[in-house]
Amino acid sequence: MSLSRNLVTVINLGRMGFLAAADLQKRYAREHLDFLAGKPGAISRNVILLVEHDPVYTTGFRTKTYTEEEAQRLKSLGADFYRTNRGGMITFHGPGQLVAYPILNLLQFRPSVKWYVSSLEATIIKTCANWGIAAKTTVDTGVWVEDRKIGAIGIHTRRYVTTHGISLNCNPELSWFKFIVPCELKGKSVTSISKETNREVSIKDVTKSFLESFSEVFNCSIETSMLEQHEHIFIPHQTTFSSQNASATTTPTPATSTEFASKTIVPPETLYRLPSKEKETPVDRQIPMW
Repeated sequence: MSLSRNLVTVINLGRMGFLAAADLQKRYAREHLDFLAGKPGAISRNVILLVEHDPVYTTGFRTKTYTEEEAQRLKSLGADFYRTNRGGMITFHGPGQLVAYPILNLLQFRPSVKWYVSSLEATIIKTCANWGIAAKTTVDTGVWVEDRKIGAIGIHTRRYVTTHGISLNCNPELSWFKFIVPCELKGKSVTSISKETNREVSIKDVTKSFLESFSEVFNCSIETSMLEQHEHIFIPHQTTFSSQNASATTTPTPATSTEFASKTIVPPETLYRLPSKEKETPVDRQIPMW
């Protein structure tokens, strides 16, 4: 683990379709992978993409149970449907839900997928605590308030580079979840910060406390950035995260303001590359969203 506080750049994408955000994940991850491979001129930038998705159902890499007929049933509700390369089963993303995609080189933090997942869980739990909610982990994946799920985690790693991430229900329309059985956990329900506090709590309200919690748990410094500053590198067109269901790519709408004031930036003293033997053995991991 680095002795200095790593710098993580937060990019608030605002409201964006799933495919466009997936493409941005892929491109930032490619930066890390090129750096780890020793590609000349490659850089390794740790970022968190914050996004509020249009209604979408997504399944994990190993999900085989959702047929095309079932996918069409979900699409008929007015949502998109995509199969992804994260672990786990089906879940829903949509308005009122804070989704965070950390694209990190874990060699700059701790080269442990187990530690990373635990840290994501701790970040959600700390965020909920800031709203007076006693959230916890259980034997089931994710973060819970008693037997009600408030936060989901689903990641993919390759050579210690992370994609996908977490979702935290702020004030979504929870009825979207009634059309699926998340991770086949029958008898479980979902909840939100708004429902647990009996007040309307928006993504904007939660973003600052989420990033503060992330900074504390990951021992990193946070800076905010605008998508426009990265457009010369990232021009979304397609993504390998999508399924054969993909149609026209959604054009991203950059956020017009940031929700989190930057902290003092302490850049890392050292960037890390994989040992040569690990270069020859890529590691892919999928952790369930549900």
